[in-house]
Amino acid sequence: MAGWTTLVQAETLAVALNRPDLAIVDCRFSLMNPLAGESAYLDGHIPGAVYAHLERDLSDMTPGGEGRHPWPKAETFTAKLGAWGIRPEHQIVAYDDGEGAHAARFWFLMRMLGHEKVAVLDAGWKHWTSVGLPVDSQVPKPVTGRYPGTFDTSRLLDSAQVQARLAQGEMLIDARAADRFRGENEMIDRIAGHVPGAVNRPYPDNLLHDHFKTPMQLADEFRALLGHTSPEQVMVMCGSGVTACHHLLAMERAGLRGARLYTGSWSGWITDPARPIATGEA
Repeated sequence: MAGWTTLVQAETLAVALNRPDLAIVDCRFSLMNPLAGESAYLDGHIPGAVYAHLERDLSDMTPGGEGRHPWPKAETFTAKLGAWGIRPEHQIVAYDDGEGAHAARFWFLMRMLGHEKVAVLDAGWKHWTSVGLPVDSQVPKPVTGRYPGTFDTSRLLDSAQVQARLAQGEMLIDARAADRFRGENEMIDRIAGHVPGAVNRPYPDNLLHDHFKTPMQLADEFRALLGHTSPEQVMVMCGSGVTACHHLLAMERAGLRGARLYTGSWSGWITDPARPIATGEA
């Protein structure tokens, strides 16, 4: 299917701003100040963009979910899409003001609905503004509708499924910073360490000078990490199932499609004291 399916460059998007089939989603968010992203959006955003809050729109924060940012229910998320005026035929572009991890969460949500024409803005808001591209403070009033769809749950794993797949020899890649993986510097979750058997690749390793590395670079690096493991035998995790989506995007950019997301990630793993915990290097 023609369209942008992994990344789009700022200059390319700027030329396409008036396309009637284009939907832009601002995913700026800060864990330290959950109101900061929306406030920044109201101050200025890419023209036509709607705002998606990580905790209000891209997660199910009601009691009972696994991890700090539980995967949302399909009917709740598709209702949000309908309210934003997004339809299956849209070319969607998501962006944030960091390394692209929050936008990648939105990208993978759409992927799991079967939406192919969705991409992340490479280098995000920072690059967009640095090169002087258009900015608007007007909040759009989209024509609301209905977005039909359900998630492909075969690529969304819980803790029990991760344990079972690890026992079968599959690979689990942890996208957190190396010191958090080793259990030396845990600033967010109540217990430090990592899932025994996991390997560590911090998600910023996918970037070079704020931009995603080339498909060839990413392919070389991930193939070196995976060895003889196929992408379909790979699981990714992080602290809460958000930044791990950066790896899913990078792997697809590299032509390595089919890895699965451990939705609860580390914050979900540690909810059961019976689950083992490792520290130090992998």
